[in-house]
Amino acid sequence: MKTLPLFLRSLVVPALLLGLAAPAGAQNWSGDARKIGMGGVGSNENLAAKTIEKDESYRVIVLPFGLFQVLENPDIFDPSSDDFDLVRAFEYAASPLHYTFNRNDTGTGADFIHDLTNAELNRNLNTYRGFVPVTQPIGYGLAHPSWGVAIPVYKTDKVRHAIYVGAGPYMTMRGDLVVDPALVDILDSETDVVIPPNTSFPLTSDVRTEAALAITGGYRGRFAWPMSMNAKGDRDGLYVAVNYSYLRGFFLEDGAITGRLDTNGAGLLTINLALPPPLVVARTSSREGNGHVVDLGVAGLVNNWELGFGIKGIANQIKWTDVEGTTYALASLFLGGDFIESPTVPLDDVTIKQPVQYTANAGYHADHWTAMAQFTKRTSDFAADDDRLDSTAFHGGAEYRFGLLEPRGGVYYSRGLWQPAVGLGLNLGKFGIDGALYSSSANVERMRHPTLAVSLRFGSKNPNP
Repeated sequence: MKTLPLFLRSLVVPALLLGLAAPAGAQNWSGDARKIGMGGVGSNENLAAKTIEKDESYRVIVLPFGLFQVLENPDIFDPSSDDFDLVRAFEYAASPLHYTFNRNDTGTGADFIHDLTNAELNRNLNTYRGFVPVTQPIGYGLAHPSWGVAIPVYKTDKVRHAIYVGAGPYMTMRGDLVVDPALVDILDSETDVVIPPNTSFPLTSDVRTEAALAITGGYRGRFAWPMSMNAKGDRDGLYVAVNYSYLRGFFLEDGAITGRLDTNGAGLLTINLALPPPLVVARTSSREGNGHVVDLGVAGLVNNWELGFGIKGIANQIKWTDVEGTTYALASLFLGGDFIESPTVPLDDVTIKQPVQYTANAGYHADHWTAMAQFTKRTSDFAADDDRLDSTAFHGGAEYRFGLLEPRGGVYYSRGLWQPAVGLGLNLGKFGIDGALYSSSANVERMRHPTLAVSLRFGSKNPNP
């Protein structure tokens, strides 16, 4: 039976539904290999730019070759299975659709996590060399798809107004991992090292997930440019979009983990009775919450140019009530045993906010080529995010079309790493096949792995505005 508390292991399920887990980027959950090959620029967080995208005349079916890897051993997702692997499950959740080369080449990680969750660590830390979990920027993920309809209320040649009504799930996750640099140096060594005696190596982590139902009302508008701008395209104009969503929360789980590896005079793991337990999990949970969020954006199309700006997550918060807290403590990390569970106690109401995200995008669409770029900045007023928030992202790329072939290239920056992407499309008119090769670091060690995305495209021969 697993020693790790069931509730914490069960956080893998919402992580799978969310995809973001924290390291998941635009490429990992995007189904459009064309846009992935251009650096993921199609993953617009600008609400108005998304409105423009809906007018595009092609649709995509992803070929999810990555699922063959993810589903090869489903027991790693099962908290009750002996093959349950928390780290691998989160990595798969972060990048499930596309085929990742060398996805499982960090085998010692399974040993380390298995032994840690079962309190069966080998007292010699050299045993786990090769698995190098590192401190990462704090990552947030948000899944907020909305299915609905824009109801026209006024339309002329110059202006169009519509009311949007929709609903959908609202899921968030926050991931935080801090690893003692001295422990990283030990695990990263190619040969056995002398473990420092009488030393403590701290590790802390926090995994928080929320789930809610979002009921959305909004506005969609399109305005023609003044005659002086000489706009020529049928779709040229200024697009405006605003959404207000009421959030009905039904699931909050927050597991704050404080761990510590203590060594004795010989550098072997030991129990230090003068210190608190070496592993403590503080659980906060609720099943009742109410909140709201506002998203808005503007985007313009004029003579092949596209420019836009959006803000996502204004006043983004859920107030959770009937909150409960429970603490789990483990006395040893290598002698086995179970967590000692404290009585569950009521806690004060908790208001959880998500970062506000600002996005600027630009693009140019010509007859034979396209260039696009997108810059994103996040801000957070949560004190624990100071100086460690994954706050900046950039996506950029270009495509050239000649005959049947459409070569592409791009780059993206996220979580402090620059990642390349290349792609090639085969355009057969109303049908196309797109492939992309990009670099993904959606793993606890932040190792870059080449990843292949493939999708089918149906619709217009020229997918650009």
